[in-house]
Amino acid sequence: MSPAAALLALLPVLGSGDAFGEHWYDGRAELSGYRWRGTRYGEPRTGEAVAIFVTEPFSAAQHVKVDRPGEHAGEVVTVLKLNLVRDFQTGIYDYDTMSSCFVDVERFGALKLSFSSSEWCGNVYEELDVGPQGLALAVHSYFQGESATKTLPARADALLGDQLFVWLRGLRALPLAPGETRTFPYLPDAFERRLRHREAAWTDIEVARAAEPVALVLPAGSFSAIEYRLTAGDGRTGRVRVEEAYPHRLLDWTWARGEEQLDSGELTGSKRLKYWELQRQGQEALRAELGLSVPGAR
Repeated sequence: MSPAAALLALLPVLGSGDAFGEHWYDGRAELSGYRWRGTRYGEPRTGEAVAIFVTEPFSAAQHVKVDRPGEHAGEVVTVLKLNLVRDFQTGIYDYDTMSSCFVDVERFGALKLSFSSSEWCGNVYEELDVGPQGLALAVHSYFQGESATKTLPARADALLGDQLFVWLRGLRALPLAPGETRTFPYLPDAFERRLRHREAAWTDIEVARAAEPVALVLPAGSFSAIEYRLTAGDGRTGRVRVEEAYPHRLLDWTWARGEEQLDSGELTGSKRLKYWELQRQGQEALRAELGLSVPGAR
């Protein structure tokens, strides 16, 4: 039995009104491609990003994916995972980064986040594990003085890094009412901290939902969007827009500091696929359906 089939066997019977279950427990992942823009070394950069949202079995004790959930039924929880990949060029060499965020499927609270960055100078890996005693952070860097382990205190109702992109989708209920503004404890995302060489530290974030949906035209098409404005305590301002219709796909995002655009993505295409089964030569052509470059294409 495949891991996806085993996960389905462990899930409760879904009611007809369970929009989350009917959509997310179908054994497929949501893949979305983005046109990425940002800044590195003081200059504007362009590249590609991919967001992968998928449910999977997760060990409540070890905080890792469970390959054979049927053998560990007593310790398995279901998570929604976001893998966010950003790839961009800086002169002769490229950056390849990936953030992973694992949240529970009831409250969408973060259980674990990890981040990796690879470029021609070296590798960096960071893991943030959320436990009852706080947030255990481990950083491994090729830079002298950056590798460290420490524990950050827990904060109630906090938003941790790219958990923000999951939470704002409101997959069980939208987090804010139209026109509502709230402030939350916030740990800035690892991508931002990595490029700025900043340590992880608590701040806060103000999240404001627009009173009305906005019309949005992107490379992937035209959408009616719910817009959120963000003001973070680390000096950044941002905007995230999600599709008004369920499942409220992530349409675009942008982070800036003053006039400097730090990190942004615009949706170029989206599909629900069992992407882990698409490894054969020739199947790279499917990347075009996400608006992504296709290796070898002319």
